Amino acid sequence: MTIPIYEQAIGPEFFRLQPELQEYFSLAPGSGHYGVGEGVFDVVGCGQRWLRPLLRLTAGEEAFFPEYGEAVRFRIENHAHLDPYGRSSLTARREIYFPGRTRLFHDTTSALGTPGPARLVDYLGKYRRLATDLNLSVTPEGRLRGISRSSRLFLGNVRLRLPALLDAKAYAEQWWDATEGEHGRHRIQVKVIQPQIGLVLVYAGSFDYRLEPYADANTAPGFLPRHAQPVRWERRR
Repeated sequence: MTIPIYEQAIGPEFFRLQPELQEYFSLAPGSGHYGVGEGVFDVVGCGQRWLRPLLRLTAGEEAFFPEYGEAVRFRIENHAHLDPYGRSSLTARREIYFPGRTRLFHDTTSALGTPGPARLVDYLGKYRRLATDLNLSVTPEGRLRGISRSSRLFLGNVRLRLPALLDAKAYAEQWWDATEGEHGRHRIQVKVIQPQIGLVLVYAGSFDYRLEPYADANTAPGFLPRHAQPVRWERRR
C-alpha cells in the first residue's frame, strides 16, 4: 500500500494534523476501503445572482453550479487509487441535494513525483478539463489549509494557462470540531474567489465520516468504481 497523497505532499507536518484529520486523509490505493461523508452545508453555491446564468452554462462540467442554498444535505465519497497513468490519486464524488435538484461535483487530486515533497494537482469536473495546483499547510491548531495556485484549461490539444487576473483561487480549510454533535464532526469551509468579480462559490458545513469496504474486498490499486470515474482522464499537468 502506498503512502497517502496528502502525507506525500506535506511530509512530517502530516502528523501535526488533528488525529481525526490524519485518519480522513490516510486513504491509499489498495486499502480495500473508501470513505463516505454525510452531512449538511450551512451554505453552498453562488451567492451572486447576476453570476448564476453564467454558471448555468458550465453546470454540465459537474464542477460548478448556479444554485445557492442554506442547510443543504450532501454526501461525499473518497476513493484512493492509481489513475490510468500510474499516479497515486484521490477521487472525490459529491452529491449536493438542493431542493428539487441534485448536483454532482467531481475532482481527482493526483500526486506528481518530484524531488522533495510531492506536487498535488487537482483535476476538476467530469471531463477533467480544469487543473489547478494545490498548496497545503497545517495550522497551529492542527487544521489543514489548502490554496489553489495556478490553473490550466485543457481544450482539445490546447493547454491554456489562465492569467492571474482571470484565475479564480480556492481557499479551503478542514478540521475536526469536537463540540459538534454528540461525538464531534468534521467541518469544512471552501471559498472560490475571482479577483475581478469576487466570491464565485462557497460551501461550508459539517459531516460524519466512515470507511466502507469495496464489494468483493477489492484491493487492486487501480480500482475506481464506475460511478466515480470521469468521462475522460487528463494526463497533462
